[in-house]
Amino acid sequence: MKAMILAAGRGERMGPLTASRPKPLLKIGGVALIEHHVERLAASGIAEIVINLSYRGTQIRERLGDGRRWGLSIAYSEEGEPPLETAGGIVQALPLLGTEPFLLVNSDVFTDFDYRRLMRTPLRQSIVLVPNPAHHPRGDFGLDEAGCVRGEPPLLTYAGIGVFDALAFAALQPGRRPLKPLLDAAIVRRELQGLLFEGLWIDVGTPERLEAARAVAPRS
Repeated sequence: MKAMILAAGRGERMGPLTASRPKPLLKIGGVALIEHHVERLAASGIAEIVINLSYRGTQIRERLGDGRRWGLSIAYSEEGEPPLETAGGIVQALPLLGTEPFLLVNSDVFTDFDYRRLMRTPLRQSIVLVPNPAHHPRGDFGLDEAGCVRGEPPLLTYAGIGVFDALAFAALQPGRRPLKPLLDAAIVRRELQGLLFEGLWIDVGTPERLEAARAVAPRS
């Protein structure tokens, strides 16, 4: 299974911290945020990673290179400005992703989730859900007794991690496109599985949450 790391966002809520560098290169425990994901994906057996780039993407490419120091290969999908949002970025990257299900990870979450859990799910599309953090109390999706994602409460928060079927994006036109309408459609068809994760997970979307992640991260 290939993996895609979403790294094209500008990180505007970070203020001066991302004025001259992209958010995925902010350090937690002495290691760039995106490098935490690359390391964990490599440890999970992933051999090929695709990373989408937009804001200051050259810095990310220069930092990670071709991935050989982690024993895998990294390919880059250039989006230009503005970035194409999640689904649009996936459509842009399809020539690199192929036609099989792939693992998707938001670069701006800090977590110890074991990606191998997603590789064992029976459905071709699955997402990770976490308890609602203080900054997102309303949640996004629910889970039924069979483990399928639903839109009814009680709601949990989408963790920015999942497995998606590349074929579900093949018919979409290029351009900016959010992911949620595709998730909603899969929910209606009962084709989206959910995994509840209650371990370490922080959405590193603000300077305060960056500091929270640094406070719990071991130093490298």
